[in-house]
Amino acid sequence: MIGLHPRLHTRVDLAGIVVDLMDEQSAVHTITERAGQPALADRPVGAEDRYAPPLSVVSANLDHIVQFGQDGRWRRTLGDSLCPTLTDDRGTARRLDWLTLLDGAPLVAQANRLTGREWPRLAGSDLIGPLLDAADEAGITVGFLGGSYLVQRLLSRQLVRTRPGLVVAGMWSPDRSDLADEEKSLDLAASIADAGVQLLIVGLGKPRQELWISRYGPATGANVLLAFGAVVDFLADAIQRAPRLASDHGLEWAWRLAREPRRLAKRYLLDDPPGLVQMRRNSVLLPPDGTDAADLDPVRTASSLVPRVPPETTGFPRQAGSFVSPGRHAEVAVITVTYNSEADIERFISSLRREAGDVRLRVIVADNDSSDRTVELLSAQPDVVVVPTGGNLGYAAGINRGQGAVGDAEAILVLNPDLEIRPGAISRLLTEIRSGAADLVVPRLVDGDGVTQLSLRREPQVSRAFGDAVFGSFWPQRPPQLAEIDAAPESYQFGHEIEWATGAALMIGIGTAVRLGDWDERFFLYSEETDYFRRARDLGATIWYEPSAVMMHSGSGSGSSARLNALMAVNRVRYIRKHHPEPVASMYRTQVILHEALRSHRDDRRGILGTVSDEARWDELPGPTATPYPANVLTDFPRGSVIIPAHNEAAVIQRTLTSLDPVLRTGRVEVIVVCNGCTDETAELAAAVPGVQVLDCPVPSKTAAMNAGDAVATQWPRVYLDADTEISPTALRKVLERLHGHVLAARPEFRYDVSGATWPVRAYYRARRRLPSTRQALWGAGVFALTEEGHARFGEFPNVTADDYFVDQVFSAEQKMVVPAPPVQVRTPKDVRSLMKILRRNTRGPAELREKSANSAVAPRLGHHGVSPVDGAADSDDRPTATPASTASSTAWELFRSVRGPLSVVDALSYTGLAAAPRLYRRRGTETRPLWERDDSSRRPERLPR
Repeated sequence: MIGLHPRLHTRVDLAGIVVDLMDEQSAVHTITERAGQPALADRPVGAEDRYAPPLSVVSANLDHIVQFGQDGRWRRTLGDSLCPTLTDDRGTARRLDWLTLLDGAPLVAQANRLTGREWPRLAGSDLIGPLLDAADEAGITVGFLGGSYLVQRLLSRQLVRTRPGLVVAGMWSPDRSDLADEEKSLDLAASIADAGVQLLIVGLGKPRQELWISRYGPATGANVLLAFGAVVDFLADAIQRAPRLASDHGLEWAWRLAREPRRLAKRYLLDDPPGLVQMRRNSVLLPPDGTDAADLDPVRTASSLVPRVPPETTGFPRQAGSFVSPGRHAEVAVITVTYNSEADIERFISSLRREAGDVRLRVIVADNDSSDRTVELLSAQPDVVVVPTGGNLGYAAGINRGQGAVGDAEAILVLNPDLEIRPGAISRLLTEIRSGAADLVVPRLVDGDGVTQLSLRREPQVSRAFGDAVFGSFWPQRPPQLAEIDAAPESYQFGHEIEWATGAALMIGIGTAVRLGDWDERFFLYSEETDYFRRARDLGATIWYEPSAVMMHSGSGSGSSARLNALMAVNRVRYIRKHHPEPVASMYRTQVILHEALRSHRDDRRGILGTVSDEARWDELPGPTATPYPANVLTDFPRGSVIIPAHNEAAVIQRTLTSLDPVLRTGRVEVIVVCNGCTDETAELAAAVPGVQVLDCPVPSKTAAMNAGDAVATQWPRVYLDADTEISPTALRKVLERLHGHVLAARPEFRYDVSGATWPVRAYYRARRRLPSTRQALWGAGVFALTEEGHARFGEFPNVTADDYFVDQVFSAEQKMVVPAPPVQVRTPKDVRSLMKILRRNTRGPAELREKSANSAVAPRLGHHGVSPVDGAADSDDRPTATPASTASSTAWELFRSVRGPLSVVDALSYTGLAAAPRLYRRRGTETRPLWERDDSSRRPERLPR
């Protein structure tokens, strides 16, 4: 068989591009020999194995390094590849080889340094003359693809005059739109194949010509395809070449820049210099051992795309179109999250059944408490695994629940329920995962009319947010630094590595999914996929876009409303805050505000500007909600104990125990109410609830009550719950489940309920909510939980006011966790007078802990964390209302950094004034005896039906 293998000539790796070093004579001979094979249409049927695969020839310059090298946008897209559009008589896809020649003065200089000898520059414009002469002599049919119609007419006249014996099979001058269209490109390739072209000169410009050849080259039937850029224009004398003096001294780029500054300035002055640095740093001489370049170069090879044989599945008969049941091996586990998806779910499942004939699928539906007929329709699909989440917990939480039912599978495929999978799409995605070339793969999404949706994205940045704000859709193909959405047509036509894509469809290799763990449930909806893709890239995972896998996306899965649009804008800011320092996040938020300000006149954007600008309104946006009695959450409920200290809590104890009633009925959680110094009906009301143990503690002390509860409790972990705090079964379960391994202490998320509060109180809690310490510490929710090992860190709760702050200080950041769960509602004081009562009491907490830290019975238990003076400590039975940061100065710094606009300044001043008042009160010595101030404004008398 004629071919390049083994490759015994010298080769170098220049920043990820393997270049074959040859002289002009060797290059012309190699290309002509391959081109001289019979055209595809003239070969005997069944004799394909006697001929080498098509050969694509590239003259690599510095721009080629920038485009296709190790840091290029199109890295790993070239090399030996398979063409999915043309097969032989046995149905095997045809291969494509690549020969990369040395072009460009910087590359020549680097190759000379690596090899210690001089190599010639083999530009396509220099090689084309000798190649056409050789083709003329050998009778090789030639075709030309690229250049305008006028240029091709000029070329035809030139060839008749200079090479009258050359056999020209045809010339093709497609529009750029035709090249970006799959069907038209296939028709174009078929036309070239029908013409019997053996040597095809492709002059479409970089990177379009290489990408087009990579995807459609084998379908042209040509034996050799020359990716030679503007060579058609040079042959037709339509473009003047650089003078020989400039070329010989490596200054052709300067000559071209001077002639076309507007077109070439960005390439030569901005894009190419980084490529030069990469080439100088990352180049190596490859051994002349005959190894195929595809084996050394990190490219997608033909052999890598051969599907791996799946694990043994015999003994498990499966009907075509049915899904794999739990406990059996599945090639792909499909997870979809539904929420009122009645209109889409049947079509979605039907499209999956068509795929199940080729791929062993397990289909898992995580339902977020749909109120329509979604679950009813799914009940008619017995081989679909339905996982009720116990509420509308969000997209990320739904995926996490679904992952618990994946079982034995090679890959996880996350899909929106408003998708319709086109035939073969899942198989194509799985092939990419099995090849090892990609860890995560996304398909091409189209709308109902077959138009490709702009689903590919770049990493959010301040400059891109600014570009999106100012230009929007008016300049879709602007520079990448000014656009988050990738709108380039070639990006959707050719497979390549990407940064991230919309989360409607994503396949993840099972090993990568295990390493990445759960999706971040704090985003609820929007930006969770941005975060997931970023974490994947941080792990070194490869994310691939595969255009041959097509899915139709109706876009109705999440719906649309002003509140959802506002949540999308806010979550963009939350994402940046998670991954970037505050100055960057502030600049990014400014661009998001600018974006909404410029569009605030539109009906679909009304109200979003005010929401994004006022962080106090962020908590009002859609978030996770749990159903009161989620049956699936109660199944196999984890064991544990709930201890509730209560001091005269008759007004609220019933509603707290009512929230625990479903868990009590499981018999797996013991609930203990400790009445400490009660003089009201608290004990009687608690005892009336079946399953609740009631203890009497004569000392009116919360910590004494907690110790008394510990003395009789029999199970671990233990949850310490304030008597006025309601926790859903879902949140309780998630907290208990997370308490294992290195996690010794945890609490669920919480939200402030300021309904009915006066303006100063609202301002105070708006400022508190912005402080990072309120989101990261154990105190704040009216509930925290400990494992047995964690509790052993201190033995008994010391007699302190700030019990949850004390517990928070015992553990390092790695040992404690704020669990993503339906948040508990923290009811705040309703007026300034009630707030001041709590603040005065909280000023005593730090003083007590400082005194205790000097006591040998407590200090060793606090370890290296210690307890420092603070603004105020956690409230022992209402809520912590001042911030237990490490010092008062650190709290002030947090407060300063939280200021992001006029309203936040007012909030910060309100916080400062209210927090400072009780401190001054204490320093003046006005407080003569410890008082147990209590906020009764949030304890409205309420009797619930028993």
